[in-house]
Amino acid sequence: MRLEEKLEKLLKPTIESMGFELWGFEYLPAGRHTVLRVFVDKEETGVTVDDCATISRQISAIMDVEDPISSAYMLEISSPGMDRLLLKPSQFERYKGKTVQVRTAVGVLGRRKFKGPMRQVGDTMIVIEVDGELYEVAYDIIEKANLVAEF
Repeated sequence: MRLEEKLEKLLKPTIESMGFELWGFEYLPAGRHTVLRVFVDKEETGVTVDDCATISRQISAIMDVEDPISSAYMLEISSPGMDRLLLKPSQFERYKGKTVQVRTAVGVLGRRKFKGPMRQVGDTMIVIEVDGELYEVAYDIIEKANLVAEF
């Protein structure tokens, strides 16, 4: 089981019982400076700094007991923000038609970076329009995908 799956199984019930949505995780291994970032959201009101502190206390207690990460790390609780990471097909679906920025592990028709409106969302891939061209990008090659904040 991948770390993200373990963490989701472990933390999702607590986060949801507190009235928040577990958006996802970002695990950045860097020796003594390793960071586990947990993204949470709340539909109508968003997430405040106080919410993050409360969630952090709850999650820290669970992580201390269950110990899913054996090495030292710093726990951060964060809102996904306006330029939120898109991690799951359901999240991509939620923002269909919006502008996204995507970086892939391998090239797609000679490109690894894409920025444009997400025209289609499927079970295995998304379609992004860049400069009038459509690119099919499979989820399994996406390194990072973000919503582009529009003002």
